[in-house]
Amino acid sequence: MKTLKKAKQVMDHVLLGLSVTLIGIIVLTILLQIFTRTFLDFTPAWSEELARLLFVWISFLGIAYGFKEKLHIAVGLFVKRFNDRTKSFIEYMTKVLIIIFGMVLIYFGTEFMLLMNYSTMAGLGISSSFLYAAVPVAGIFVTINGVELLFTKGLHQEYDDAMEG
Repeated sequence: MKTLKKAKQVMDHVLLGLSVTLIGIIVLTILLQIFTRTFLDFTPAWSEELARLLFVWISFLGIAYGFKEKLHIAVGLFVKRFNDRTKSFIEYMTKVLIIIFGMVLIYFGTEFMLLMNYSTMAGLGISSSFLYAAVPVAGIFVTINGVELLFTKGLHQEYDDAMEG
């Protein structure tokens, strides 16, 4: 069990590190694009496409990280009206749906990524599969985080907890 927890911690650090790195790269790319457009009177053809590629990856990795940190919004007002047993059932079913959502991302994301393998991103000169690979990769993280959620209580941060941390 300790090995699984350690592997999950490493995975979480990789996910967070990759996301922060991609955010840094997108900021530098956009700053370079603004600088060259304003002062050098040209825009590199690859800069806009790289920014779009990184934005897609950051967005999908953010979805997965949001499940890990229980940051996604929840409609607690409706659920709070039920008794504890019903609340637990709804929470469990929601966690199962998160896992199913992750699996759907993996399956259809892989299908679409393979479909786009023969298309090229003109500005970067690379396969469009690099753009669409964000979907199955995020699906893997969502599925793993969804399984982890099955073993934790709660599905979202309580308002008081979010304000303190």
